[in-house]
Amino acid sequence: MRAARALLGIDQKTLAELAGLSVPTIQRMEASPGNVRGVVDSLTKVVAALETAGIELLGEGSASTASGRGVRLKMPLPKH
Repeated sequence: MRAARALLGIDQKTLAELAGLSVPTIQRMEASPGNVRGVVDSLTKVVAALETAGIELLGEGSASTASGRGVRLKMPLPKH
């Protein structure tokens, strides 16, 4: 989640607003060791918010230039 936020240049408060969740919920999810943990509904909201914002989540076995999980932008962000 932190990597996705960094790619988007947003803070926890902004992600919480995009996902319709509280900042403490985002903080707890990001503090999870290893895989992100949380209520399924909250996880779904975060994934949807990140995807809408332009993040592509890479699952285990997804096509990428390296192995493992990760995140990347779906397409370059427009220049401001």
